[in-house]
Amino acid sequence: MASAESPAPDPAPAESAGGRPPPPVGPPPGPGDRPARSDRSLWNLLLAVPAVVPLLTFLFNHDRPRLAGVPAFYWTQFAFIPLGVACTIAVYRLTRKRG
Repeated sequence: MASAESPAPDPAPAESAGGRPPPPVGPPPGPGDRPARSDRSLWNLLLAVPAVVPLLTFLFNHDRPRLAGVPAFYWTQFAFIPLGVACTIAVYRLTRKRG
């Protein structure tokens, strides 16, 4: 009978120079190992409001009412700035991840 030799156990992983183990194989971990963020939220459609409303010139193409002597056309253009800021803040707060 021939003696059955068992295969030798796998040697320990080869150590690289400096006595450190080799780097792990595989894709690098993402930032914080978080799942990919999805920006698919209907709240993002709110960001279209400040872009579309100034294009609707029939809303503000008038001389009156005047505000401090400034025609409505001009002061409504300035009113769109806080509208854009408010929409941006609302979308940010409604879509941010909590945790």
